[in-house]
Amino acid sequence: MYVAFDQLPATARVWIYQASRPFTSEETVGMLPALARFAEEWTSHGRSLLASAAVLHQHFLVLGLDEAVAGASGCSIDASVRFVAQLEQHLGLELLEKSRLAFVQNGQVQLLDRRELKAATASGTVAADTLYFDNTLATKGELDTIWPRPAGATWLARYFKTVEKNPGLA
Repeated sequence: MYVAFDQLPATARVWIYQASRPFTSEETVGMLPALARFAEEWTSHGRSLLASAAVLHQHFLVLGLDEAVAGASGCSIDASVRFVAQLEQHLGLELLEKSRLAFVQNGQVQLLDRRELKAATASGTVAADTLYFDNTLATKGELDTIWPRPAGATWLARYFKTVEKNPGLA
């Protein structure tokens, strides 16, 4: 069963798919009926799921599921991945690729290849206070409250740690 994304509870499970480029307005509007149809028809072991989908910040497709109504099974998750793969092909972009990281810089979503992260932190292009979209979040509540959040408060924190000098050696 489809429900408006903002009506999902904070406990709803989310899956975040990051696009390799911003969605155009036309793409977003064109996707809405397909997203609603997928959420309406999404099932787990024959049970309807209370689900929704949204496009956020022009770069993210987010699927949400109220697991208090019915939980996702391996097969239903596979169905959602197949749906996202079909969107990729239809739109000519990547959504399943996980090697890019998304930050907010100058008010815009900027993508950075994971291999470039060390150099970006060393140069100060990405700092501990740079807002980062941590797409590993699990719930809508986290999405609503800590997405994006400072990179230093995420799994990226290790890139900002400074090595403390031994005062006895100084």
